[in-house]
Amino acid sequence: CQLQDGNIFRWDTSVGVNTRAALIPNAPTKNRFALVTTDRHLVLFGSETTVGDASTFDPMLVRFSNREDITNYSVTNETTAGDQRLTDGSKIISAIRSRNQILIITDTSLHGMQFVGDPFTFGFTQLGTNCGCAGSHAAVDVNGLAFWMGVEAFYVFDGTVKKLPCTVQDYVFDNINLDQKEKFFVGLNSQFNELTWWYCSSGANQIDRSVTYNYLENVWH
Repeated sequence: CQLQDGNIFRWDTSVGVNTRAALIPNAPTKNRFALVTTDRHLVLFGSETTVGDASTFDPMLVRFSNREDITNYSVTNETTAGDQRLTDGSKIISAIRSRNQILIITDTSLHGMQFVGDPFTFGFTQLGTNCGCAGSHAAVDVNGLAFWMGVEAFYVFDGTVKKLPCTVQDYVFDNINLDQKEKFFVGLNSQFNELTWWYCSSGANQIDRSVTYNYLENVWH
């Protein structure tokens, strides 16, 4: 989920309706994006180098909790918590769960994050360059293939990063408001094998256009 450089909350259905959103104690206070891995770590993309000190926020830092303990970020020999700073880009834009790894997309590059166990917990590999993502919710995984919208093209990762051939690319990117790119998002319609990106055209501050891609037939509209 997108955190907008803020705190992390837990939704607890076992308590009253008015108190279900609870601040996670001992967690970093300034974070950009978060998700939970299949091996049960809470991962923060863009976080604090010193937990609890918002002035140390680093938009390229990946920080993860102890396994099955979202309140513990202490890096010790007794925990699986840790952190890793990515180097290609100025900030992490998005992250998605894909086949056997988490894909992390910065404003310029693609990285893979895989669970490797002790002593490092996760391993990080750069998978592509010059392939940044437009917005936090502009990337999606479809059966192990990752698709995302950049600022001048669409991309796919199938083991290597490729620009998607797009018959409407000029129509989309010649009339787009990148000042509003954090509002862009993608939806999956698996029944019809389609991905749809919603975005703002030039001069628009709210979503007013969409472009759809059929990933089996390679057709755009």
